[in-house]
Amino acid sequence: MSVQIPKAYFPFLKELKENNHKDWMDAHKSEYIKLENDFKTFCKATVDELNSFDQIERVKVFRINRDVRFSKNKMPYKTTRSAIFSREGVQRRGSYYFQIAPDTSFVGGGFFSPEPADLLRIRKEFELDSEPIREILKQPQFKKAFGGFNTDSQVKTAPKGFSKEDPNIDLIRNKNYFVSHTFTNEEVLADDFQENLVKHFKLLLPFFDYMSEVLTTDLNGESII
Repeated sequence: MSVQIPKAYFPFLKELKENNHKDWMDAHKSEYIKLENDFKTFCKATVDELNSFDQIERVKVFRINRDVRFSKNKMPYKTTRSAIFSREGVQRRGSYYFQIAPDTSFVGGGFFSPEPADLLRIRKEFELDSEPIREILKQPQFKKAFGGFNTDSQVKTAPKGFSKEDPNIDLIRNKNYFVSHTFTNEEVLADDFQENLVKHFKLLLPFFDYMSEVLTTDLNGESII
């Protein structure tokens, strides 16, 4: 039987958004602790589901407290709850991520702000041969769930060392290589949300396995780990 997201978390997050200060949180501390424990139970159960087709090293539930030291936004609390599931071993790259909040819930995965060496390696691979990644992106279930790579962050023409005339410049221009799928409030609060979430995670596996192969080999296909 699927574990559910606590339905009371959405009203709590809505109120927090309107009362984002320590006094309000202190007054609702017991409610928050109960909701957070239930959320962590959901995440722990999701690890078990993920381990049925992948190997997960750990789950990290992100803290609700914001780091405001270097931010103009001094609100002390996040108004979303999120978690990331890291795959086990250096040979498995990529992480599964999801976030819940009223009207802004989504599942995602891929490579957000990759290290410069990883970003260059990905771009070089797509410059050399884009057919494998394009085959993954156009798989009907994957395409229906995620569309394609998020293109909000791209260089304007071409990265240094690449030609803007390259036939694969649409891929090479990206600074991030991740995909996402949004959920409605009703979907998140439904009895089968965990099943739906895990179904979307599973669709990411061929993408993760291919990118893991890219990032653990050189351009000749030789292992670097």
